[in-house]
Amino acid sequence: MGLNKRYRGYKSYQYLESGVDYKAFQLAKEVGRVPPYLVAVSEAEEARAQRLLADSVVVSLHDHPSVLPQDVAQIWEYEAQGREVTGYEGLSVSAMDAVFDNMTDGTGPITSKMGWKWSDVIFDLGMRLCDIAHQDMVIPCKTVEDILRAHADGRIALAFCLESSTMIENELDRIDILYGLGVRMMGIVYSEANALGTGLREPHDGGLTTFGRQAVRRMNQLGMAIDVSHASDLTGLDTIETSSTPVFITHAGARALWDSKRMKPENVLVACAKHGGVIGIEAAPHTTITRAHPRHSIESVMEHFQYCADLVGVDHVGFGPDVLFGDHVNLHHAFSAHMSIEHARGKSDVEEVPYVEGLENPSETFPNIVRWLVKRGYPDAEIGKVIGGNALRVLREVWV
Repeated sequence: MGLNKRYRGYKSYQYLESGVDYKAFQLAKEVGRVPPYLVAVSEAEEARAQRLLADSVVVSLHDHPSVLPQDVAQIWEYEAQGREVTGYEGLSVSAMDAVFDNMTDGTGPITSKMGWKWSDVIFDLGMRLCDIAHQDMVIPCKTVEDILRAHADGRIALAFCLESSTMIENELDRIDILYGLGVRMMGIVYSEANALGTGLREPHDGGLTTFGRQAVRRMNQLGMAIDVSHASDLTGLDTIETSSTPVFITHAGARALWDSKRMKPENVLVACAKHGGVIGIEAAPHTTITRAHPRHSIESVMEHFQYCADLVGVDHVGFGPDVLFGDHVNLHHAFSAHMSIEHARGKSDVEEVPYVEGLENPSETFPNIVRWLVKRGYPDAEIGKVIGGNALRVLREVWV
């Protein structure tokens, strides 16, 4: 039932009075913000793609399925209110059965412009859970069984995640609290170093700290999945070696195809797969570019997919598109210095696109990824693995 979601028209926070109980913003369209783009396939290939989307369990390893203000200049005020809107309409046509939602991560400036504050993370998490409790299409995801139930019932299992552990400071027990509140995956570090390890923007790579090793063990004990997408190379390798269960690289690509710190070198990709993990290929604007496709497109994204599948095997690759509903490019401009985006990319001569055609938001990523795979003759079994099966296999090992 991946294509038949139980959407009844609910809009975030509609149980309150907009403009009275909270400030309303004109939001971006969830569907149709940009011209539609479908990977060109034959009638028979389209039928096969639709069957695969319906029958397979589709899992996004990394997204931000929230809706931005139509005027991105309002983003700071919008985020400071702490009432982020979930894109239920867009999710309802996404074909996803589960999405790892990374919330506002470091861009939640409720009490501080610098983000990553403990109180702000708890505020964000509680507000989103309250909103989800008032509708019935999206369910909080805590177990693999929740994902399978969502697929069977025409719902979407939403697993809360954090891109960094910065907000736990030096408090191991805060990991337990986050787990108790429903967080099921957490990154070790974002761009800037924290108490656990080195981020990818730092000039020197110190790897995982002693406290970081303690945190990894605690996440293993709790059954919380670990992400090293934004970790430095050595921190990622140390985490993979320290963890007793497989580790995810939820949203990245191959540095061999594009020389950027946000892309992972071969030794990190191989180590992740060797220890049973999964590499999610990302599609956020101006990330997974290649020398063959320097203008970001679905072709450059899928070149990263093919490279990683050839390198580590199709059993260790998936997709973490890292997209949202709204103007992602101007969002990056707004938070460029704040989130070290330009530093992480490492190149200033990238041809800027207004959006990545075919992968612009969560409503179109997996339908077009599946069309692309079908068009190139991938077998049904392999398509099923990379759009969700591989993630489920690892989650069964990691989650308790």
